Amino acid sequence: MSGNHSDIILERMMSLHPKIMDLTLGRVWRLLAALDNPQNRIPPVIHIAGTNGKGSTQAMLRAGLQATGKSVHAYTSPHLVRFHERITLAGQVIDETHLSTILDECYNANDGGTITYFEITTCAALLAMARCAADYTLLEVGLGGRLDATNVIDRPALCIITPVSIDHEQFLGDTLAKIAAEKAGIIKPGVPCVVGPQPDEALEVIEAVAERLQAPTLIYGQHWHVFEERNRLVYQDERGLLDLPLPVLAGMHQIYNAGAALATLRYLELPETGFEGAVTQAQWPARLQRLKTGPLKDLAPRAELWLDGGHNPAAGHALASHLAQLLPRPTYLICGMLNTKDVTGYLAPMAPYVTELFAVSIPGEANTLPAKTTATAAETVGMTAAAADTVNAAVIKILKSDPTSRILICGSLYLAGQILRENA
Repeated sequence: MSGNHSDIILERMMSLHPKIMDLTLGRVWRLLAALDNPQNRIPPVIHIAGTNGKGSTQAMLRAGLQATGKSVHAYTSPHLVRFHERITLAGQVIDETHLSTILDECYNANDGGTITYFEITTCAALLAMARCAADYTLLEVGLGGRLDATNVIDRPALCIITPVSIDHEQFLGDTLAKIAAEKAGIIKPGVPCVVGPQPDEALEVIEAVAERLQAPTLIYGQHWHVFEERNRLVYQDERGLLDLPLPVLAGMHQIYNAGAALATLRYLELPETGFEGAVTQAQWPARLQRLKTGPLKDLAPRAELWLDGGHNPAAGHALASHLAQLLPRPTYLICGMLNTKDVTGYLAPMAPYVTELFAVSIPGEANTLPAKTTATAAETVGMTAAAADTVNAAVIKILKSDPTSRILICGSLYLAGQILRENA
């Protein structure tokens, strides 16, 4: 089997449905039945939904569980460099041979039926996890929750809902209440749910769903609290206080994601080694990642390089908060976004901290926002902005003005993935 066989199968899977996104569970249930329902045989599941912070919370929870000696399956999306990143089996990213075999099996079991790429690859992940022993399975929702392909676990061990905000309105609804209802669709009868910080409108919906399903809740601000104090993370619930290092994942918003992970670890009654492991050992690329090596760093050896894949207004606020806390330094953005995103809502919070923005189109992405459109949007929120042909061209322009500047490449996980591929 050739090294790129999985890529061939994945490309074939892209043609099984005319739409990239078509939220329903019927096709998933059909294929899972043909595969003898692997979702019923995977290790205890922790199911994670939310608009922002799902991946970071999962990464910290995974690190915490592994620090206590537990083995962990994990499913996440999208990938940044290779599809394989989406499926971790007992702590190891799935290898090419195993992935190709599983994909082939799912493609054949589907027997030409209409099914989306995300649906069939989620079934493949569940099949792989059912055949490998582990103590826990971490399932990250792809989009929404209620009709997401991951929402096929009858009784997870626990659910987590990270902060909900406006995003993907064309699929989930145009109000916080509608979006929160979709996210709360992962809550199951009697299954505990950890809830991160929420706007009041979203929290009301989540609490109502949990009450109707008699699902116990562990809610930020009610049942647990987390904050930064004297450059430490302080977590508190009815069991007492934890004094821990700040999360290794950069950004003050990661304190709240850490809180959700810690609340989960506390509920699972795991050893204390898991608490510090969660905040000090988590790895999650392209979330305020500092680039310290690679061709891009070679191009700008004296610059401070950051990479982030956030792409909605909440992510913009999180980045602005981080920039506000850094030491003063000329700060430039290199931004590329998809045309489905709220570009002004994303950029506006960062405007006070940005010297200039260079907009780029995302290569190879049909839905990229043209660089000139992004630049115009940046100007409407008060930024000085210009278009650039490539990220490297933008970096070179910035270095001519200030070789020691701070450069944040941002706006899309697709752009971040390209940077990581080229900067490996």
